[in-house]
Amino acid sequence: MTDELLEAIEHALAGRWEQAHDIVQRHECEATSAWIHAVLHKIEGDAGNARYWYRCAGQMSHVNDEPQGELLAIRATLAE
Repeated sequence: MTDELLEAIEHALAGRWEQAHDIVQRHECEATSAWIHAVLHKIEGDAGNARYWYRCAGQMSHVNDEPQGELLAIRATLAE
């Protein structure tokens, strides 16, 4: 699953929102996937949906983070 989440991040960073979203939806019960899902909805401009996924991920402290930097931080965490 980690490889898929890394792939979702790469899609998101490249502006391929739909491909990234398709991947995270497959793992939406997993916290890191929910966090990526939150960032994707932030990018989309859907703040309400983003907040829902931040709550699911237990990452509300990141709700105001800049999306690109946040994705890079998540990628670094997954790569450890």
